[in-house]
Amino acid sequence: MRYCAALLILFALFGPPLRAESKPFFFLQFSDPQFGFFNQNKDFEQETVNFEFAIATANRLKPAFVIITGDLVNKTGDPAQIAEYLRITKKLDPAIHLYNVAGNHDLGNIPTPRSIAAYTEKFGPDHYTFHEGDLTGIVLNSPLIYAPAQAMDLYNAQQVWLKTELAKARPGGGAGGAGVKHLAIFEHHPYFLESADEKDQYFNMPRERRLPYLQLFHDAGVSHIFAGHLHEPREARDGNLDMVITGATGRPLNKSRSGLRLVAVRDAGLTHRWYELGEVPNKIDRATWPNSEMLKDKGAAPATKPARQR
Repeated sequence: MRYCAALLILFALFGPPLRAESKPFFFLQFSDPQFGFFNQNKDFEQETVNFEFAIATANRLKPAFVIITGDLVNKTGDPAQIAEYLRITKKLDPAIHLYNVAGNHDLGNIPTPRSIAAYTEKFGPDHYTFHEGDLTGIVLNSPLIYAPAQAMDLYNAQQVWLKTELAKARPGGGAGGAGVKHLAIFEHHPYFLESADEKDQYFNMPRERRLPYLQLFHDAGVSHIFAGHLHEPREARDGNLDMVITGATGRPLNKSRSGLRLVAVRDAGLTHRWYELGEVPNKIDRATWPNSEMLKDKGAAPATKPARQR
């Protein structure tokens, strides 16, 4: 009892004990492999080359996990495209965790209970929370947020679930009451491309849902939203919230090229960089990346060079 009383006095005087520094780690974000997009669903030869190269890169660099932020295939429910995606992901080193995220091409532009059920049968949950070191990731079904009309019950259920997960992450809400160190959202659609108050368009989230969701994320202390959908890399910011848009591992658009994003997780926060597939470093020093010396050795380009938009 005396020991407990002494601890309470120390806590009152000096605050909670400092957390020990965590071991840094990194992960890879791929987006929009979108099997079938290069050649209008006639084949997926280029997607296979790009995606096999990306998976081989992950096996070489050995990140803690790989997350693929949507549009896994181009034609919703296509058996051949789905089979090819799953065949290549099985080549990922089992020690590297893989997280799938649903995109609009996976569920349809207006998701239905049936299309969501078909997705979950092949790829796993459409929304979930995962933990890697000091990072807590919340994966959302953003096509459902973008166009909820045909699946309102599922939309409402995901929203209730999200609020519960965000409450757990706040100081006082998580295990031990300490909250999480790093909290990030992973989904397919960006909430905005340049600013939170921009006009609605195909590539951003409609304002009527964008602004309330951004407020939820701000209140919960989310630091980053990682998305895809745009098929070119871009970054924007709303206060303390980073909107990170990763270009396509499959077919790029505009002046972009196929690539991936590398994200380092350290006590001080998340550091990230976009790489074209032929520019990925041969080595990653978890403690010092992205110092310039780590960029001297460039990875070999894939056998078939990633193509520009056709």
